[in-house]
Amino acid sequence: MASIQRPASSGSSEGGDPAVDERKRKRMESNRESARRSRMRKQKQLENLTEEASRLQNENAHLAQSIKAKEEAYVEMEAANDILKAQTMELADRLRFLNSILEIAEDVGDLSVEIPQIPDLFFNPWQIPHPMMASPDMFIHGTEGLFAS
Repeated sequence: MASIQRPASSGSSEGGDPAVDERKRKRMESNRESARRSRMRKQKQLENLTEEASRLQNENAHLAQSIKAKEEAYVEMEAANDILKAQTMELADRLRFLNSILEIAEDVGDLSVEIPQIPDLFFNPWQIPHPMMASPDMFIHGTEGLFAS
């Protein structure tokens, strides 16, 4: 049987060319340095991503808090708006009542009184007319002095 000759293993330096061994050593050092730089880049990238994740979590918490505050303010405004709508309806009813009294007084006493129309405030709330000036006494005393003669 013929013996198979194998080249010297790449790990041994026995009987090898010193120039080849030097290139091999330099290549190994270069590979180690490249691997070290690669690990450092990965570590730096991991640190950057961790910092960004932390920053985004903080920003998210801040935005969630801001949204919650705005939702609470919206609920408060809705409640105030509902109160104002109810007050508007009550005042419109009072005005209708007072207008009906003026109409009766006009019919009975043969008086000519200009009776303002009651606008529908809910169809065009941005065009609320101001036909007359109200005095504070008008709302405090209500209708108690209307029938006194």
